[in-house]
Amino acid sequence: MRLYKDPDVGDVVLRKNRRSRRITLRVSPAKGVTVTLPWFALYSQGVAAFKARKSWVLETIERQRERFKDEPQPSPEEIETMRAEAKKVLPVRLKELAEQYSFEYNQVRIKHNSSNWGSCSRKGNINLNLNLVRLPDDLRDYVLLHELCHLRHPDHGKGFHDLLESICPGHRQKEKELRKYRIF
Repeated sequence: MRLYKDPDVGDVVLRKNRRSRRITLRVSPAKGVTVTLPWFALYSQGVAAFKARKSWVLETIERQRERFKDEPQPSPEEIETMRAEAKKVLPVRLKELAEQYSFEYNQVRIKHNSSNWGSCSRKGNINLNLNLVRLPDDLRDYVLLHELCHLRHPDHGKGFHDLLESICPGHRQKEKELRKYRIF
């Protein structure tokens, strides 16, 4: 990991990842600007990619400031409170839904991801974001069902959406509603 100091943006984190196949830029209100590079890429290529998209980065930072200006960032204590609640509530609800719709998974883990509400591995392990406890029950169930459907369909193809729609009618609308919520 390296840092590039930009006079307008501040610190830009340059991070190599063995699984990355291309250079990606992320702008997060909590984590700032991150450039992820494939393992074989040079850090200078990451800086060049950032500079080429700097105007987009500045626009994104401004949009995020406007969108979340009235939403305070939770303290570390508040995050730990959410984590404790998530560990009590989410595995129980996931088990209920899995039994109701005949899904089988291996393990469930509660994480504090910055970019997704949940994920499902090919080994049948499900990761859930502790921020799910902030969502209304119907959206929380949508995310849990979404991840359970990935046990049978690891992609977002037609089969996946047909299955999800059969157990969570109107799932496309719930997906849109979910975008209104911020992951801290």
